[in-house]
Amino acid sequence: MKHFDAVTASKPETRAVNLRIREDVRDLIDRAASAQSKTRSEFMIDAARRAAEESLLDQTLIRVDADTFAQFTEQLDRPPSGAGYERLMAAPLPWQK
Repeated sequence: MKHFDAVTASKPETRAVNLRIREDVRDLIDRAASAQSKTRSEFMIDAARRAAEESLLDQTLIRVDADTFAQFTEQLDRPPSGAGYERLMAAPLPWQK
C-alpha cells in the first residue's frame, strides 16, 4: 500500500519517457525550447500535450438538431465576404515580401 502524506498529495507523480531521435531533430527542439526559455523536457512535454489534446478534440462528436445542422451547413456553403475578408485577401503574403 502506498504511503500518503501532504507532500505526496501536492506533487503529481511523474515517470520517465525515453526517446531516441536524430541529432538534427534534437538540435531543432533545443533551439525552439531555448527561444521559449524552456528546457528540452518542458518544451517536448508541452508540445506532446498540445498534440494529444488536439488529436482528441478532433475526434469529438457534437450532436445538434436538424435545424441547427441546416443553419451550420448553410453558413459553410456561403462564400466568405465582408470588409474583414476583403482586407485579409488584399494583405501582402508574408513569404513574398
